[in-house]
Amino acid sequence: MQASKFTVSGAQRLLMLTLMSLVGSVLQAQTNVGTPKDTTVPAVEVEEDYSQYDNVGFAAEGSKRFCNPKIEGLSPAKLISIGYDYQMGYHMNADSIRTLKQPYLMPDSAHVMTSNGIRFGCNIPVISRTNLVWQMGANYWEQRYKFEKPDQLQNPMLRSLSENGLRTMGLSTTVFKPLNDVKFLLFQGSADLSGDYKFGKFMPLKYTKYSAALIYGKRTSEKKQWGVGVARTYRVGELNYIPIIFYNSTDVANKWGTEILFPARAHVRRTINSRNMLFAGYELEGQSYRLWRGDVASSANLRNEDLEIRRGEIRLRMVYEFSLKDFIWMSIQAGYRINYRYDVDRLSDGKEVYRAFGLASDAPYVMVNQLSNPLYFNISLNLVSP
Repeated sequence: MQASKFTVSGAQRLLMLTLMSLVGSVLQAQTNVGTPKDTTVPAVEVEEDYSQYDNVGFAAEGSKRFCNPKIEGLSPAKLISIGYDYQMGYHMNADSIRTLKQPYLMPDSAHVMTSNGIRFGCNIPVISRTNLVWQMGANYWEQRYKFEKPDQLQNPMLRSLSENGLRTMGLSTTVFKPLNDVKFLLFQGSADLSGDYKFGKFMPLKYTKYSAALIYGKRTSEKKQWGVGVARTYRVGELNYIPIIFYNSTDVANKWGTEILFPARAHVRRTINSRNMLFAGYELEGQSYRLWRGDVASSANLRNEDLEIRRGEIRLRMVYEFSLKDFIWMSIQAGYRINYRYDVDRLSDGKEVYRAFGLASDAPYVMVNQLSNPLYFNISLNLVSP
């Protein structure tokens, strides 16, 4: 009995040792395949075929990189904007008018209770590629004048402002052409029809005013771009050819920045977060407005006088822009409007008199007017780009 028990126990031990030996061999084989340590076994080591990356290398060498038109932290571009502009009361002193028929006509003085109007603008991408960005836009601005005693106005210009107001509408285009990953060209052009016309009674298109600007710039980093150029502009009423400076920047913390197109506008930007921004600065605003409707009921028919209002103003302002929902933003402005020019000029033989930077020429202004300076407010609803 004892001999039989010893024989069974020995067989079990032998079986267990055999199984453990087989399992150990299998585990060791798997370990050698996964992480070969024995470099003397050539079948285990697999060399990488680097020739499969040859085409990738050639493609990278042949491609050209272009700089982006935006930098980090910049305020979102407005694709569509609908707003309302409101100026509080101010005083307007209108000079006498030197007409072709009579030497002088009626100097006058009046109080403007408010001047206001709607503003619409859109800027839609036409081509958006890495090597070219082209946008087309349209705009409509109006300025309505509410005088304290409109029935007592004597000056023809004041009567025209009271009855018709001023309007400007036009088309614009912007082309951003990167030259490489740093340098770029920026072109802006516009054609505007500005005057005292009304809807349904438009002026002839021959009174259209053309403006343009060309900038050569550099995008030196993800947070800075600058440029220099030249512009043909009516921003302060007179036609001028002026040098311009373009400079946008954002600090390392994405909290402070600048957005400058000098001398047209310049702002310091404070970014509260990605959906709330504050701005402080100024903008030059204005245009040359044709006095086309005139006052046909009186002896002073302004339509036949070739007269234009050279309107220009400086707006010192604070702006708060914030997101209402996704890409729908609101902009609220408050500031002080400073009159730069509100004079009336006569075209010479149908051609505009050019005065560099508003300096006097041989042809005097028909009227030299004075406006006091009010507070103003502006609110707009905007659809911005992603």
